[in-house]
Amino acid sequence: MASRVPGLVRDDTLYENDDVKEAIRRLPEIVYDERNFRLKRALDLSLKHQILPKEQWTKYEEDVHYLEPYLKEVIHERKEREEWEKK
Repeated sequence: MASRVPGLVRDDTLYENDDVKEAIRRLPEIVYDERNFRLKRALDLSLKHQILPKEQWTKYEEDVHYLEPYLKEVIHERKEREEWEKK
């Protein structure tokens, strides 16, 4: 499922609104830990004004959307709850 910790992937860079935060909370522990590692490494490299070695960059075809199924579920539940509250 997860990318086994290369460089950042698309879902690492999503704006963390309430839906995204809830989807992140629902991630399996290993996927959550890999995400945190990538983000911490990116922050560390940024602070040091360094670039991740090119061999560790995420290739476009290897980019995984690990958060997407959880995010779709969260959005569906929120919309369902909003519809229910209208009644």
